[in-house]
Amino acid sequence: MRIAMFYHTLLSDWNHGNAHFLRGIATELISRGHIVRIFEPSNSWSYQNLIDEHGEEPIEKFRSVYPQLTSVRYNESFDLGSALNNADLVLVHEWNDPELVAKIGSHRRLGGDYVLLFHDTHHRMVTAPEEMSDYDLRGYDGVLAYGQVLRDLYVERGLVDSAWTWHEAADTRVFHPIAAKKYAGDLVWIGNWGDGERTAELHEFLIEPVKSLGLTARVYGVRYPAEAKRALADAGIEYAGWLPNFEAPQVFSKFRLTVHVPRRPYVEALPGIPTIRPFEALACGIPLISSPWNDAENLFSPGKDFLVARDGLEMKRQIKCILSDKKLARSIVEHGLKTIQSRHTCAHRVDELLNIYRGMRTAKTKRRLAV
Repeated sequence: MRIAMFYHTLLSDWNHGNAHFLRGIATELISRGHIVRIFEPSNSWSYQNLIDEHGEEPIEKFRSVYPQLTSVRYNESFDLGSALNNADLVLVHEWNDPELVAKIGSHRRLGGDYVLLFHDTHHRMVTAPEEMSDYDLRGYDGVLAYGQVLRDLYVERGLVDSAWTWHEAADTRVFHPIAAKKYAGDLVWIGNWGDGERTAELHEFLIEPVKSLGLTARVYGVRYPAEAKRALADAGIEYAGWLPNFEAPQVFSKFRLTVHVPRRPYVEALPGIPTIRPFEALACGIPLISSPWNDAENLFSPGKDFLVARDGLEMKRQIKCILSDKKLARSIVEHGLKTIQSRHTCAHRVDELLNIYRGMRTAKTKRRLAV
């Protein structure tokens, strides 16, 4: 099958958490013999920020980790028709420019013989519906939403006829346990500051517990304002800046535990969407403690796959439990890893995607025969 994927960027994961899933899905599809072409704008903000801050070296590292993955970087003179005419399946991510989204939908309406799906992996449908109203989804066969609540919103608002829940998952080719030779510290957190969407939560569930317990801790991520860096330094937390996504497994292996602190929109308005971070941690076999979020879709087994801390005091208690009880830590790791491997790998998501595609193709054939 010939698959075209339009995403913000394949090459850069600077402030681009969707890169993990995109790379894993593309790798899995290629491993099954499908022809995959990934298209990204030549001037994407993630790529430009990465190059401006770190030069070309991260791109070379990416190519060494994912030698089978390449992308077509396009500009204003891009021949969209040549990218679409021979495709069987086309995926268009929601971080694309609305004009491109509309052009692809128009091409499909004018006779494109492919299944066209819009892929939504953000909370803007709830927090910025005016932005999402700019997207013209006429011509799209449906939406892949990374949570049931998002899927239901697309249908309820009449934006598409069909929508499916398609959660993110771990690329277990890259994200897997690595034996620790020596620990570099107690706790590591990988994540961006969050544009004010979890500032209070990061203080309560990360910074204050580390400071109070006197832990050795390190934080990776980008877009940390000066006051955030000062708070980390005051708590004795090392701020290490941007980390290539594919290096997270090596980093996890050097620490005794990590935490998950979801952004407020996912806690308050988008239950059931954990984002990619718990998938990454559990796949790498590091004990995880999460601040509260509602696992409304039963993706995990809270308390078995990871521990939950309802407030800062409980976070401190849970951290002390993990650090002092090796049997508990091992149990959490083993249960979480089993959950990922049995339910939440990119291979599982590709199975789901191909089932959706086959269902759409069968429906199209039946409609043609009925005419």
